[in-house]
Amino acid sequence: MKKFTLKQLPTDHLHLVQPQHLRINYKHDLNAAQYEAVTSVNGPHLIIAGAGTGKTRTIVYRVAYLIELGVKPGSILLLTFTRKAAFEMMRRASMLLDGRCEQIAGGTFHSFANNILRKHATQLGYETNFTILDQTDAEDVINLIRTRMKFDTKEKRFPRKETLYDLYSRSVNTLTPMKELLALDYPHYLEIEGEIQTLHNSYEQYKRRHNLMDYDDLLVNLARLLKESEPVRAVLSDRLKYVMVDEYQDTNKVQAEIVKLLAFRHQNVMVVGDDAQCIYSFRGSTIENIATFPEEFPECKIVKLEENFRSTQPILNLANEILKRGSVQK
Repeated sequence: MKKFTLKQLPTDHLHLVQPQHLRINYKHDLNAAQYEAVTSVNGPHLIIAGAGTGKTRTIVYRVAYLIELGVKPGSILLLTFTRKAAFEMMRRASMLLDGRCEQIAGGTFHSFANNILRKHATQLGYETNFTILDQTDAEDVINLIRTRMKFDTKEKRFPRKETLYDLYSRSVNTLTPMKELLALDYPHYLEIEGEIQTLHNSYEQYKRRHNLMDYDDLLVNLARLLKESEPVRAVLSDRLKYVMVDEYQDTNKVQAEIVKLLAFRHQNVMVVGDDAQCIYSFRGSTIENIATFPEEFPECKIVKLEENFRSTQPILNLANEILKRGSVQK
């Protein structure tokens, strides 16, 4: 009797699997653009998807498609902006295919960063049992340091703790010098820029001394870990062979850097976003991340989801004209 040897299909040849071997009829369930996005497996992809164009459906089907091709669930990373969104997509993919879809690595940038830093924080000078400060806690720490440094008793008006937290957070997330932020939004504080920066430095030292991280530190420290530790970067990139990011227009520069570092081994990164909206600008997000994605990933393939399932064409035409005129005025 002839003997046969079973071999696992290499991930770089997954696209050779024929559609007739798959349980789901993707071509039937999706329109042409969605199908192209879902079945584009290897390499970098930018999916431009406006509201009502089936963005979530596309992500859900792509998770199922990858798993049907033989990708291990743990090799898929889906980053979203809320845990609810990640869990909902995983649940829908599971209903579409099977329970393997709920085993992918899915969650927010911050939760993902927290999980990684809990294992490797010592490489950055922290203990792995660090405490996370929420915004209120962070503002209270800033106020404590502000009081100790007697900046609250000066004759000149000094920013409140909420303003200071906003400044520090935006500086970190946008990689913008403090002086530039003050000149843009708080020019009346430019004369005390040195003191504001001194307080920021003290705040950073206080957190390190007490093994604390705020939400921004989770992202910054993950990016730093990936940049400074080649072994950690290689292990994560090898393990997470397919990186997907939802609402990419709402990412900031640090998050975009994390995505690039995670994909450095394979470049298998798909980001989905709407270039006409950006709702988290107060967190330092920038629409530029979509515009520069093809530059960061030169082999990038762009797919546009343009068929709208929520509205009629006249309404869409009006909305597009308003957006066009708004961008011209800017």
